[in-house]
Amino acid sequence: MTRNTRILLTAFVIALMAVGVLVYQSSRDRGAPPQAATADAGQLVRDNSHRLSSVPDSAVTFVEFLDFECEGCRAVHPAIEQLRSEYGGRVNFVIRHFPMSGHFNGERAARAVEAAAQQGKFEAMYKKMFETQGQWGEKQTPADEVFRTFAAELGLDMTAFDKAYRDPATAARVQLDVADGRALGVQGTPTFFLNGSRIQPHSLEDLSTAFDKALAE
Repeated sequence: MTRNTRILLTAFVIALMAVGVLVYQSSRDRGAPPQAATADAGQLVRDNSHRLSSVPDSAVTFVEFLDFECEGCRAVHPAIEQLRSEYGGRVNFVIRHFPMSGHFNGERAARAVEAAAQQGKFEAMYKKMFETQGQWGEKQTPADEVFRTFAAELGLDMTAFDKAYRDPATAARVQLDVADGRALGVQGTPTFFLNGSRIQPHSLEDLSTAFDKALAE
């Protein structure tokens, strides 16, 4: 086992341990805005869901519900990227938003990523959020200007970005993911699904084994 793999395994375990704490915190938080109900809430993947890897001829789909301000999501991010590098040509990797109500800038970060996605920069902003979480996460002040800086660094049309960031339709897009997640029983982040079933891996090896099994079926 290489040193990098050991580090990723350790980070993965720490991240998964953090999920329990995040679930507890979210259940205590009563300050969250009401979520819009949808008649078809509970879809695991929608046509407009973001795909980090798209393999049309593969029957295996991995879905992660995440919060860009979640420390557990940031900790597990390198492991997910490693899995994507190994399985991206065989497995569909899908990302769904699930900003936790206890995170002041979580929903803002999701809107920023959505605004970037409208200009074809979803993955770039997705990575940017985790790389910079230490700068803006766990604060009680709006990070709107921080996210605008990221958009500028990515070379986005700032007029279009600002309009999309403020557009109620962008917030609704995020909340649709949240509504789906809640209908599917998601309570904390990160939460993983593989081929429609929720999985609770305890290590990177567990996920690799699950992928291998799904691909063999």
